[in-house]
Amino acid sequence: MLRDAGWVVNVKRVERIWRREGLKVPQKQPKRGRLWLNDGSCIRLRPEYPNHVWSYDFVEDRTHDGKKYRMLNIIDEFTRECLTIRVNRKLRSTDVIDVLSDLFILRGIPGHIRSDNGPEFVAKALREWIAAVGTKTAYIEPGSPWENAYCESFNSKLRDELLNGEIFYTLQEAKVIIESWRRHYNTVRPHSSLGYRPPAPEVFMPARPAPQSGPATPDALTLAPHPTLN
Repeated sequence: MLRDAGWVVNVKRVERIWRREGLKVPQKQPKRGRLWLNDGSCIRLRPEYPNHVWSYDFVEDRTHDGKKYRMLNIIDEFTRECLTIRVNRKLRSTDVIDVLSDLFILRGIPGHIRSDNGPEFVAKALREWIAAVGTKTAYIEPGSPWENAYCESFNSKLRDELLNGEIFYTLQEAKVIIESWRRHYNTVRPHSSLGYRPPAPEVFMPARPAPQSGPATPDALTLAPHPTLN
């Protein structure tokens, strides 16, 4: 992000500044061997193209008054894009169906949907609805959150970069700020697995000029709208 802003810096200098200011410096991760698990694992079922595998999970937090609220995070594992974050005090299987139906209309139907074995995800109504629309479920092994690695990684970024540093006084405030962070994550924040590019950068397209009788003027650049959920 510093280089995109025009700064000439290297990694070691930035890390020294991080340490001096008391910030967290990412540690190098040790290499691990592959685990060959069931077909629903993140090892055997790997995303190969956009809309191939989606994954979703819940994250919980509290507003300033101590009341709990939940977030339903849905990501595309291939593009790493966060498709939506539904925020509410309570989220049930019917809410999951509601969110997925909106996404299916906007994005199309994915090949697989990966999740843990939470009661909202294994509910009979949800499983029957998913099968009826033509996609497949990919449940991870119980007690093995690392099999849902893409979504767990996103959840940790959400908590580390936003939730741990914000105090939400109302649920509506949480919805607005979390949605703003999601847009920033998709369009601005660089992702290491994507060559330090954002998952869904904004695209500028020339607008078609309206017919006019006078001399032509240069086309104005307009921001292409990105599908979102209300």
